[in-house]
Amino acid sequence: METLLVDGEAVRARFPILGRTVHGRPLVYLDTAATAQRPEAVIEAEAAYSREHNANVHRGIHTLAEEATGAYEGCRRRVAAFLGAPGPRGVVMTRNATAAINLVARGLEHTLGAGDEIVLTVMEHHANLVPWIQLARRTGAVLRHAGFDPETGELDLDGMIRLIGPRTRLVGLVHVSNVLGTINPVAEVAEAAHRAGALVLVDAAQSVGHMPVAYPELGADFLVFSAHKCYGPMGLGFLVSTPETLERLEPVEGGGEMIERVELDAATWAEIPYRFEAGTPNVAAAAAFPAALDLLEAIGLPAVREHEIALNARAVETLERLGGLRIVGPRDPAARGGLVAFDDPLVHPHDMATIVDTRGVAVRAGHHCAQPLHRVLGLVATTRASWGVYTTGDEIEALAGAIAFARRTMGA
Repeated sequence: METLLVDGEAVRARFPILGRTVHGRPLVYLDTAATAQRPEAVIEAEAAYSREHNANVHRGIHTLAEEATGAYEGCRRRVAAFLGAPGPRGVVMTRNATAAINLVARGLEHTLGAGDEIVLTVMEHHANLVPWIQLARRTGAVLRHAGFDPETGELDLDGMIRLIGPRTRLVGLVHVSNVLGTINPVAEVAEAAHRAGALVLVDAAQSVGHMPVAYPELGADFLVFSAHKCYGPMGLGFLVSTPETLERLEPVEGGGEMIERVELDAATWAEIPYRFEAGTPNVAAAAAFPAALDLLEAIGLPAVREHEIALNARAVETLERLGGLRIVGPRDPAARGGLVAFDDPLVHPHDMATIVDTRGVAVRAGHHCAQPLHRVLGLVATTRASWGVYTTGDEIEALAGAIAFARRTMGA
């Protein structure tokens, strides 16, 4: 396999969108935490599937159907190997990480009753809050939430462990906060949860593809992530588990593909993992995603992580130099994922994002689907800049210049 270094142009050249301009200026894409850009190899793989192999999977025995099935199942195998999962039978393909969490929440509903407890954190994305709120409403289960230090962004680990008790049925937490950047001690939480007999779900949407992530080392029973946040297509996500753990879930969607036998008044389910994949899947995305994993493996996940740590350090130093900004989350660049969110009291985040866009700089503004977290911070919204393998130090400087321009524009 080809070996690549994260040296700026060698990697950037593989991402065609980075060659375009926005408002007459070179694009500075700092919104990877929302969606990573795609390398040419992914774009081409998706197009090649549509040109040469387009067919439905599993059900056909003609050549195109067999090719499509091979590509689809090949993606499942690659994801299992990439994360060190026990095997492809433990990988469920979904629309995205949100769908994967909903699958677990609905799939576990038959195991919960009134008074059972679900332990989460206050820093969760809405995708790891709302499905459990809905589940609690349906079952009478009780939600418990661990807090975090608003100054450091650090999870209250001791407090979370104290919340885990004999009635805890599931513990859910984000691996990397999409606002604070905090990297949570997932393995320690999982150990405490398992001592209490609880299952553990980890939202790894901001960590897979950005740092080494090994499913067995996290201690998670369920790990979820989305392809589009690690350089793959949209419309494809994954629930990673073990076949034995997946057996505890009831299928959430019914229809074709997820069945073994159907009568007019009865049905039996297909084997794991197919019972959770009703209907026609996004085969084109699955055919393309391995090309993203190829790129990451060519660079090496440790090198990807070191690159993002260096960008974290550069960003914190550069933003602090501007003065007056409140950077949220850990100060240590190695203690956060590849993003920095901040509040500028001189410019509202929505104005900030709008104005810096006129300079070609793409950032995210808002509550980032984490309203409870922002309430703890005492903020309605923040501006978030986030990076990937294609981000350069010069782009951090471009962000700083755009922020200064936004301040001048607002008369600050």
